[in-house]
Amino acid sequence: MRILVSLISILFVLSCKNNPTIGPDKRLLTSIPTKEQVGHRVMPQNIAPVSAPFNMPVFKKPTFPARTIALKDKLLENGDLIATGIIQNAIDELSVAGGGKVIIPQGTWKTGRISLKSNVNLHLQQGAVLQFSTDVKDYQPAVFTRIESLEVMSLAACIYANGQENIAITGKGKLIGPYAGEIKDRSYLEPIETLVDLSKPSTERIHDGSKEHWVFPPKFISPINCKNVYIEGVSLENTAFWNIVPTYCDNVIIRGVYVNSYGIPRGDGIDVESSKNVLIEYCTLNTGDDCFTMKSGRGEDGLKVNKPTENVVVRYCLAQKGHGGITCGSETAGTIRNLYVHDCVFEGTVVGIRFKTRRPRGGGGEHLYYDRIRMNLEATAIKWDMLGTPEYVGELAERLPARKVNNLTPFYRDISITNIIIENSTHFLKIYGIPESPMTNLMIDNVDATGTNFITIRDAVNVQINNANIKTTDTTMEIIGSQNIQFNNVLFDVNGGKLNKPEEVLFNHCKIQ
Repeated sequence: MRILVSLISILFVLSCKNNPTIGPDKRLLTSIPTKEQVGHRVMPQNIAPVSAPFNMPVFKKPTFPARTIALKDKLLENGDLIATGIIQNAIDELSVAGGGKVIIPQGTWKTGRISLKSNVNLHLQQGAVLQFSTDVKDYQPAVFTRIESLEVMSLAACIYANGQENIAITGKGKLIGPYAGEIKDRSYLEPIETLVDLSKPSTERIHDGSKEHWVFPPKFISPINCKNVYIEGVSLENTAFWNIVPTYCDNVIIRGVYVNSYGIPRGDGIDVESSKNVLIEYCTLNTGDDCFTMKSGRGEDGLKVNKPTENVVVRYCLAQKGHGGITCGSETAGTIRNLYVHDCVFEGTVVGIRFKTRRPRGGGGEHLYYDRIRMNLEATAIKWDMLGTPEYVGELAERLPARKVNNLTPFYRDISITNIIIENSTHFLKIYGIPESPMTNLMIDNVDATGTNFITIRDAVNVQINNANIKTTDTTMEIIGSQNIQFNNVLFDVNGGKLNKPEEVLFNHCKIQ
């Protein structure tokens, strides 16, 4: 069923035209933070207790033995030479001794890949800069990692760890990535599925740049299979790929970091990959792709791994430029569940709250909660894209015909979005679901929204928009293949007009301003 109509031509005032209670409870909106009240510049010293709609662990700063290795003299002796060996030897030495802190002093130091080890805190003093090499050889040999949520043996990350516990990167220093030279010039351009032979086990998918003309560029910071990961205070610039990417990790804290990858393709900010018990707070991201992102594996490969991203809290963060402020997907095979995003500001991102997947991706997202968010956007405030584009999935990007549901059919369901201020946007809401797997059970409550366009809903079931003030100049509503769409206690600010009510959409206690 398709409805393509103007709100002006279909709505009528149902009841209580002059009732001042129609619309949002503005008392709940007045304390939503502004951009000055969130982000890395206002990070407090201590970690406040976490309250979420699901059980979360108690997050504490890690402790390390009192041993320290200050590298000032050794690095100064090394001059302009690559300092990888000096830094790595210090990390290895401390880890074997039981742990401690490796201190990078003020100055600019050139390095290749660094591997963190258990019980070691890599600390960058204020004014310290680690400049990562742009030569592929400085990230060889290949190590186990994920690229776009597919398991491979590759260049991995500038700062890498595998199977370690109690590791940290702290301080007020800066990391400058290798988005230049050989790594930039050889970065792959084709869809990753055309480059990786998924019929081989992951240990045989070796792509280290020694045989191909292209490379998978290294991520910036990416621990894998690690427990108790702590990242605080550092700044990241000029990444060659995704910035901070905990993968298969448990108990991760990321706080007070600043990421600037604006203008860099694939320059995601923080991507949580198939990890659990994660706290992200007081971070500022200005990125070339999505800002805060949840992922859990891709297609058949992700289904085999079958590790969800779950129990994640994102709070008091600032997203600046980026494709999405907070995004789930498009890699969803292991499922993304129990995500709570609150007290955040999206200032200048394209989309605010973003959901992606594809027919061949599998898994999906559920039990996702968003509360107390302020958005000033270039495009849509809340958006689902569950079909993708022909460039990546071919004819599966076509909405019809509906396909038979199988293990690669993804879903999104049970999502709550409450207490939202949308200062500027194009569309208030866009849902592009899948006919055989519609987006299901969405509740949007207590919203003050300003934009130029209204709503598109394709293939969704059980959508409620409650207690809202929606200001829009183009009141077109497009509804296709959807059921049980409700507006309850909503004030539509559309400059008046004759109103009628469609039978397919329920308007309860609504009025036109």
